Amino acid sequence: MTPALEAVRPRAQVHRGTVVVEAWWFHPGLLGEAEARRRVLEAWRPGVTVWALAGGYLLKRAAPHPGAVESAPGLPLVLESGVLTSAPLSPNERERLAPPAGAVVLVQAGVARMYAPGALRQVEPGTWLDVSAWRRVRVKGLGAPPEPMKRALEPVPAPTRERFGPRVPRLAPEAERMLARMAGRAVPEVEPEGFFARLRRVFSRKPGEATLTVRREGLFARLRRALRSRTEGVRDGSISVAREGFFARLRRAFRTETQGAAPRHAPGASTRPAGPEGPGALEQLKAWMLRSTPLGRLVGQRKGDYLRHLFELFEQGDLDEALRHAIPLGKDLDARAQLALGVPGPREELRIHPHGRGGAARSFGGGPAVFEALRERYRDTFRRLEREGRIDEAAFVLAELLDATEEAVSFLERHGRLQLAAELAEGRNLPPGLVVRQWFLAKDVERAVAIARRSGVFADALLRLEKTHPDEAQALRLLWAESLAEAGDWQRAVSVVWPVASARHLARAWVERGIQAGGMSGAKLLVRLALGFPDGFGAARDAIHSLLSDDAPAHAPERLAFAAELLREDASEARSALCVPTVRALMRDEALEGLPSNARLLQQLHALKAPALAALRTDLPTPAPSAREPWGESHAAPHVRVWMDRSHAGAHAVHDAVVLPGRRVLLALGEAGARLVGPDGRTLAGFDVPAFSLVLSEQGHRALALARRGDPWRVSRLDLVERRATHWCDLELDAWAPTYDGERWFTAAHGAVSMVDTLAAEPRSLWRVSEVGGTVLRMAVDAKHLSFLVLHLTWNQDFERVERWCYELPGGPVLRGRADMQDLREPPASLTLTPDGEATVGRMAVPTDAAGPDTWPYLAPIIPRRFHLQARRDVARVGEVLTRSWSATRFQKGELHTTVLRDGAGHARATVEFSGTPPQVVRLTEDWCAIHDLHGRVVWLDLHSGEVHRVPVV
Repeated sequence: MTPALEAVRPRAQVHRGTVVVEAWWFHPGLLGEAEARRRVLEAWRPGVTVWALAGGYLLKRAAPHPGAVESAPGLPLVLESGVLTSAPLSPNERERLAPPAGAVVLVQAGVARMYAPGALRQVEPGTWLDVSAWRRVRVKGLGAPPEPMKRALEPVPAPTRERFGPRVPRLAPEAERMLARMAGRAVPEVEPEGFFARLRRVFSRKPGEATLTVRREGLFARLRRALRSRTEGVRDGSISVAREGFFARLRRAFRTETQGAAPRHAPGASTRPAGPEGPGALEQLKAWMLRSTPLGRLVGQRKGDYLRHLFELFEQGDLDEALRHAIPLGKDLDARAQLALGVPGPREELRIHPHGRGGAARSFGGGPAVFEALRERYRDTFRRLEREGRIDEAAFVLAELLDATEEAVSFLERHGRLQLAAELAEGRNLPPGLVVRQWFLAKDVERAVAIARRSGVFADALLRLEKTHPDEAQALRLLWAESLAEAGDWQRAVSVVWPVASARHLARAWVERGIQAGGMSGAKLLVRLALGFPDGFGAARDAIHSLLSDDAPAHAPERLAFAAELLREDASEARSALCVPTVRALMRDEALEGLPSNARLLQQLHALKAPALAALRTDLPTPAPSAREPWGESHAAPHVRVWMDRSHAGAHAVHDAVVLPGRRVLLALGEAGARLVGPDGRTLAGFDVPAFSLVLSEQGHRALALARRGDPWRVSRLDLVERRATHWCDLELDAWAPTYDGERWFTAAHGAVSMVDTLAAEPRSLWRVSEVGGTVLRMAVDAKHLSFLVLHLTWNQDFERVERWCYELPGGPVLRGRADMQDLREPPASLTLTPDGEATVGRMAVPTDAAGPDTWPYLAPIIPRRFHLQARRDVARVGEVLTRSWSATRFQKGELHTTVLRDGAGHARATVEFSGTPPQVVRLTEDWCAIHDLHGRVVWLDLHSGEVHRVPVV
């Protein structure tokens, strides 16, 4: 214990109101030893630590949480600038105590006492439990735990030496040394070759076969030879020795390096990851030694000897031996490559490395002329090997020596080496569309489809295949369409499969399912059914009449989508017949208030050369563009206010709610299952699977229902069109994305992030980050981006930092950003995240007696934010949800729960108030905002029209 030097009697003795509790202190002198230990055990959770302090017990929580002081089980402590305090300290009081970081300040008997971190002694509360009277009983297991998620795409193994045929040269003892030099790794020690082994190798060589021998010269011999020519100017490519004294050159070199140093980051420089901007200290020393010491002559002579022998091998036609000693070249000389001091040794095998050569880049030196000469030799060698039919060796020259990977892939494909071409394309990170194409040609359809689904490059791969292999392209098109249909995206599935005339029967089934699903995509498929099939006009007549004759504003977007799709179709009698009722329906919607104008689309319909529109064109005036704006874009629209009291309570607790196309709502009712509710409040379908959280597909036709079952979560698949539910799997989850595209769902568990294939019979990952270094807190995803926040803890489970990861999904996923949230100094109590990586964090509560202005800065920015909110000091902010264009912030004052909805400019557009004890739950998208609680009260707002919809739960 380290008490303060002078007694400090703070004005406030304890915290008041609601605070963010970091720890509790239990005093046996007041509670009694047994009661204090009972309260410690009752408050204990995984991750909690207990410490002996000041005759009592200090319990540090695993994560901070807001709590009322009056109902706390012990004395609550709050973290203020790295110090745990049991009472709010003024700046003067804190200055007199001068507590270091990690200290604890307790106020006892009116006096504040400071305890340094070393005064705490950890206690193991498990020793307090008396288990002597326990009796062991035999139990029966409930079943095996869920199996670890399988990976759909295992890494492709590197082609072995045997893959390149019997003409590959024998292994050389210097092979490992050569590979280590070119990769920038430590050169392994090679056991010296014995006399008889060398003798056998010499006599076993073919007559006239060239050899490359570099004589090992002793240290003193090299020094004597170098010192004899100190004063001679030697130049070998970029390596030179000047006629200047040793110390003079040393002083000048380091003076030049110091004066010529450039700033590491220029103002306004890009924050994208980049390579090293300049040589390090060792590279600078190496360059100086090559310029100003005898080492330059030694290196230059050794490299000159090596190059001379290498060119002799090519000229003598000994290609096998020449290729074993060849120097790999890049497409362009890398100015940042480190100059290699050593000389490469012979290869042990001519093998293509699909994943490339790792390690730091090494430059052999010698200047552009040397590299151009080597490049010409390699090209000549490649053409000769191709003429001789040595296809694998020729591909080796392209891929390994010339770094022409795409040319090597095309060369291997042209000569029928399809498997090796696919492995090379994937291992060298060529465009994903090309990788899919190569695996499809190699007849590994499962891998090709898995890569295409992971990277979203079906269209690119299809274009690459159609140019050279139309039959294979048609097969890939059918697989793509089938994948889209399984994901519930029937409109795109029909568009993809439509060019294949023999598959129109599949398109017909998908068109009918899409129409059954409704929404804007269903309206577009109505046009496809009416105009794309011989009997389609009669089959779609009733549905089209029902859509166009309906005057409800709720279906106006569907009529607009129907008209836009009608314009894209080719001219026909059937299209002309549909134009008249379509124009009439749009004119009727144009007269309605509160709907966006469709004047431009009407003008395009009037411009059609359809005879049926002639009479209508003379009777109806040409519509003028309307200045009406959607509710979400018009700041002049009235502020929407919604009040929900106890009279609006439903019969079931609602744990989650999402809005579907057609203004339907899917409710998660916990163990009571899930329920699909229509726009009028009637129950359309019930799903008998436990549902506490919902993951909705982008199309709104699929959903995943989640329910915790101990450590794992039970995941069920919901088909909202066929209206059936099936149990899928049990997964261990720490966090997950709240939406998915119908087939790819991003989850996190045990420090790993996975892209889960939801169409597989059992869970498997299409892509995986095996270790992020912490616990994933939040995930957000859209069609282009994936972002997640990682919480890092110290060894004793204390908060350390939060890190943000951002990925780009098209053609990837590709990591585009990874950075610590520097402005976050305390454990995050409320985090929110958008798919493009924008994040904010706020305090969960603010004491009612907190000093400061009326506007308290409860929102601590992580990055520059778009939403600037204000609140009163006596109102606690309890959470926030962000999208690109909206923010929803929740506040609490007593039993009043309020959600304020704001647009991108920070203007309050709606206020929703609930009365009662359960807190609100908010889900926000660009189209709707749903708010509900455990009393079964559900309300959602249409962010395009501003309409409010209350959903009864009966």
